[in-house]
Amino acid sequence: MTLIQVIVGGLLLGAVYALFSSGLTLIWGMMNVINFAHGELVMIGMYVAFLIVTYLNGGPFAFGSSAAILLFLFGIIVYYGLIRHVMRGPMLAQILSTFGLALLLRYLAFFIFTANFKTLPENILPGVINIGGIFIGVPQLVAGVVALVLTIGMHLLLMHTAIGSQLLAVAEDRQAAMLMGIRPDRMQAFAWGLSAAGAGIAGASIATFYYISPTVGESLVLTAFVVVALGGFGSVPGAMVAGLLIGVIQSLSAYLLGPVYKDMVVYALFVLILWTRPEGLFGKAG
Repeated sequence: MTLIQVIVGGLLLGAVYALFSSGLTLIWGMMNVINFAHGELVMIGMYVAFLIVTYLNGGPFAFGSSAAILLFLFGIIVYYGLIRHVMRGPMLAQILSTFGLALLLRYLAFFIFTANFKTLPENILPGVINIGGIFIGVPQLVAGVVALVLTIGMHLLLMHTAIGSQLLAVAEDRQAAMLMGIRPDRMQAFAWGLSAAGAGIAGASIATFYYISPTVGESLVLTAFVVVALGGFGSVPGAMVAGLLIGVIQSLSAYLLGPVYKDMVVYALFVLILWTRPEGLFGKAG
């Protein structure tokens, strides 16, 4: 039963990984841009939750929706203010610009909130649920279920809606999409907003059971890169499956070997899989 509980916990954590990694893979699939600031977007979502709870006494719905809206708008601003201008430049310019944005956001958080760890009150989502002898914390359960639903929703949006078809058309051929009357800039700005909103909701969800600090994005973005590369760059279903897999591997490694080794096991398996299948689990072979 303990092993099953560890696996369930890993799946719930992996669902959150899948949510914020889906935004990262969406940006890569549409624009071939690697967003090194994606972890900082998750961090901002965590601080939005902290501010809503601390100063407005808001609940999970309030800080979750606030993080989604604010980060969606911020993602659009980042696209028009930065990304649209560096996309036409060399890959190094794209890498350095998003890395610089990550540093800017991180040290702004240091300036505003200091380096002290912060947490949300335990009564935000209190309690533990017993499901057939498996004890699951309510914060982890809510975060995992919400993240999984939203990740599936993102996939359905891309596959079965008109705006999803336009996003995929721009990703496939920007010039051909323009000839069809699609405005690529608008679609790419929407993709950045959608990616940032997913990161914001993931951050607000994680904040219910994880510490909040300006440096939390560093480890999260590394996990996101592992998930995206493992699932296949540009594949939202791949990110979802890889996120769940990484969550389970981390939990089992922490339980069987100790918390110190969980990341080492993940990165070792990551290198092994990419050695045998560089395109990832769901990526297309070049």
